[in-house]
Amino acid sequence: MFVRTAGERDLQAVRALLVETWHHTYDAIYGAERVSEINDDWHSLESLRAKLSAPNSEFLVADDGERIGGMAFATADGDAVMLHQLYVSPAFQGRGVGSMLLDEVEGSFPEAQRVRLEVEEANLKAVAFYVGQGFAKVGSTSNCGKANSDIPAAILERPIVWAD
Repeated sequence: MFVRTAGERDLQAVRALLVETWHHTYDAIYGAERVSEINDDWHSLESLRAKLSAPNSEFLVADDGERIGGMAFATADGDAVMLHQLYVSPAFQGRGVGSMLLDEVEGSFPEAQRVRLEVEEANLKAVAFYVGQGFAKVGSTSNCGKANSDIPAAILERPIVWAD
C-alpha cells in the first residue's frame, strides 16, 4: 500500500469503500437502514467531490495499485488538524494502513500541534486503534460528523510530535 492524494478518478472506489466499511462497522449499532441513509448523505459522490477542493484540507487514499484499501480526510483549524474521516476496508484492517494514513495526514499540516477526531464509542475497534495511536478522550458530542446527526461520539486528541 502507498498513500497518495485522492483525485476525481478515485471517488467511485472511495464511495464503495465507505459504504462497505460503514455497513460492516455500524449495521449492528445503528441498523442497516440508518447506515444506508448516512452513506447516501455523507458518502455521496457529490459530497466526496466537494472534499477534493475543500480549503485547508487533505483527502488521501491508500492504494495497492489495484484497489483503494483506505481513505482519510482532514482539515486544518488553527494549530489543530481535524481528522474527519479515516476508514480502512475490512479486508485491509490490521495491516498498518490506518497508521500510514494517519501519519500522512499529520505530515500534510506541518504547522499543526495536535490532531483531533470524533469516534463512536461503540466502535470498539476504532477506539482501540486511536488509543493505541496515543489519542485520549478530551470531550464528547451528541452530533458526530455534522449538525443534527444525533450520533453521539467521543472527542479524542493527541499532540503531534515533530522529529528534528
